[in-house]
Amino acid sequence: MEGLKRVSSMKRCSNVVKTKIVNNLNPICHAGQQLTLKGKFFITLTQDQRKSIPGKFISVQIYSGTEVDPITGKGKLSEKAVLKHDGTKKHDNGDAKTMIYKIRINVYSHFGTPRAFLIQNRYKKRFFLQSASIETCNNHIIHFDCNSWVYPIKKTKSDRLFFSNACYIPSETPRALMELRKEELERLRGESDVNSESEERKEWGRIYEYDCYNDLSDPEKGPEYLRPILGASWLYPYPRRLRTARKPSASGPANESRPRNFEIYVPSDERFSPNKMKELKSNSIHALAHFLSPKALHQQCSKSFESFEDILDLFSASRNQRIEGWVRDNLNKMLPIQNLEEIIRLIKNKPLELPIPEILSENAWVWKDDIEFGRQMLAGTHPIKIQCLKTFPTQSSINPSFIEQRLEGWTLPQALKHGRLFMLDHHDYLYPFLNRININGVCAYASRTFLFLRSDGMLKPMAIELSLPGSSLSKGISRVFFPAKQGIEAALWQLAKAHVQANDTKAKLLNPHFKDTMHINALARIILINSGGVLERTLSSGEISMQLSSELYKEWRFDEQGLPADLIKRGMAIKDENNPSGVQLLLQDYPYAIDGLEIWVAIKKWVKDFCSFYYKDDESIRSDVELQSWWSEIRTIGHGDKHNETWWYQIDTTSSLVESLTTLIWVASAQHAAINFGQYAYNGYPPNRPTLCKKFVPMEGTIQFGEFLKDPDKYFLKMLPNRFEMSLVVALFDVLSRHTSDEVYLGCQLSPGWIDSESIQNRFAEFKEELKEIQARILERNRDPKLKNRRGPAKIDYTLLYPDTSSSWSRTALTCRGIPNSISI
Repeated sequence: MEGLKRVSSMKRCSNVVKTKIVNNLNPICHAGQQLTLKGKFFITLTQDQRKSIPGKFISVQIYSGTEVDPITGKGKLSEKAVLKHDGTKKHDNGDAKTMIYKIRINVYSHFGTPRAFLIQNRYKKRFFLQSASIETCNNHIIHFDCNSWVYPIKKTKSDRLFFSNACYIPSETPRALMELRKEELERLRGESDVNSESEERKEWGRIYEYDCYNDLSDPEKGPEYLRPILGASWLYPYPRRLRTARKPSASGPANESRPRNFEIYVPSDERFSPNKMKELKSNSIHALAHFLSPKALHQQCSKSFESFEDILDLFSASRNQRIEGWVRDNLNKMLPIQNLEEIIRLIKNKPLELPIPEILSENAWVWKDDIEFGRQMLAGTHPIKIQCLKTFPTQSSINPSFIEQRLEGWTLPQALKHGRLFMLDHHDYLYPFLNRININGVCAYASRTFLFLRSDGMLKPMAIELSLPGSSLSKGISRVFFPAKQGIEAALWQLAKAHVQANDTKAKLLNPHFKDTMHINALARIILINSGGVLERTLSSGEISMQLSSELYKEWRFDEQGLPADLIKRGMAIKDENNPSGVQLLLQDYPYAIDGLEIWVAIKKWVKDFCSFYYKDDESIRSDVELQSWWSEIRTIGHGDKHNETWWYQIDTTSSLVESLTTLIWVASAQHAAINFGQYAYNGYPPNRPTLCKKFVPMEGTIQFGEFLKDPDKYFLKMLPNRFEMSLVVALFDVLSRHTSDEVYLGCQLSPGWIDSESIQNRFAEFKEELKEIQARILERNRDPKLKNRRGPAKIDYTLLYPDTSSSWSRTALTCRGIPNSISI
């Protein structure tokens, strides 16, 4: 869904979230007089910019948004003025700082209202323009949220244009801005650059185009690093990525050459701010330095851990202060050398310490608890896969009578009719790939897990089915495991649960509709999802991980991504037009769904009010050429392999527009928060949710079964990833679970003047108040002893969908840090 990220850049020319302006704030004081416009510009310095940028190298011109120059057909343009330094604002997160500059520009009284400005950078380096404001003679302040890099004009060959926070639908765009708007769209689409198709995108570029995932391979390293191209094929359909137009790989024209550092092309409006890039880099290096240098790593890291206490040493500050050569070699395959050197330097400093994952905070053995195993399917990091069964799957090898014996007096038909039987299904989509997955020491099954809803609202695991395909000469096998309290059966059951968790963790990481923003996607293609990257090293699916993602995408439908539709699809809810969410939950103690539906309703109401205020009728939606072009682009190009599907919404009514926008906001904010930010709390202790298994569950009569009987715990530990793989994946979960300091959260505005409409600002304030009421209800539910899934045996309050970020206690909890507006990690 990366194509959707075009929204954020095109917002600057107001062609996606469109509004009309009802104010006419003309700064005329007295006819014929000269007026002075005062401006402030906020520039964030990068680490290599120790001193402020000389303002004399930066000039600004202001466009009128109300008065047209008859010669150019654009708004009247002021004279140039250079910036003057006006102070420094330091940030709370260390040495980062923002420099404040000012300008004064004289214009005639008939200049009109400023609505855009040109900025020219004649300095030798780029700078990050955070925001700007222009004050008119009647003390009205016009705001500009820029958040973009401005590169030297020697590179760009043109000035940068920024529009104010006033927005317009196309038919109501002032004539003074019409031509500017058109030119800006042409730049973003590459239509103004005759060489845009063939030339490699430069760092300072701003062109948005699409391409297939043809840059995951690294064939120069050898044929084992060759991967299929994803997208534009019936075999490997996939959403499109941002086009970078790098040169073809030397090994063949189908694959794009890979960058050898982190400087991959991302349009300047989409690149991380200096603070965010610094924090992401620092967090990554901190995590790797911590987990790749404990005292255990001076041993052979290909070995398994000797005890569960040995795994806990990962989180201690005690360490051997060196990285062995074989570790360096492994990291060199995944990281640019300069970053590896930073890790080594950091290790030589003071010891690093990370918190014990919350899953262990109350009880170091709670991860073995069956009820906790079931609870995490409703309130853990992947609460979107479990489904309520209406019929028992006929393809399952489990005898239904064995299930009926564990239904606490219910018959199987009764349990199915009353919604008491649930399944976590990782079987059919995975089964065809197992022979390819189970090479190079990986041991994976296709799995079905059956659970029963107890009278206290918690899920009791009843059976796990693990399947393997046979070879061409033998049939596949399917084994069934049942819960047991002690003995060999209990140990085998624990092994089976680990295989289920490995499948559940893999699907969460690979579902294609949870895509990151452009910059994090670009970084992911360099070190995370590329051939030989982190995911291939840490997931059981290995080198076919992205192919498996493509397989999952075959079943993806946009109209099923909204929370109510998703719950209905999984049998967790039924339609209910009398309910504000449009559905009625069948499982009343389902923390993700309960909290999520309240947030969904709040988002949808806010979106509906916004759209209804500016689009007066359905015809105004249908006639908005830019809106229709944007939605067509998403369907026919961004998701080109699915453009003929009949389930796409046709945005021709207010209701279809509201549903589409609500779905986009939900996926990028609340759903992502629920899935992403609890990863360290739950997955940070690999025995609870391993990412891969190195051994199968042993068969009776085999040498492996004898090894298992001798020491079940040791066999379990040998089944887990080795030291290097486990350290790497825990470091990854630590990075993914962190928020950056400049995150903008749901219900929080980017700046005081984020939109020039008092009515919309008032409605947004109501949305924010609604979120506060929701968070109060979340806390109340967490205190309710009858809602056992909200804490469970692990005693972790469910706060992954808690919106507030203001209180100090919420900042200290790993799973209670607010809902970011967008996917940026």
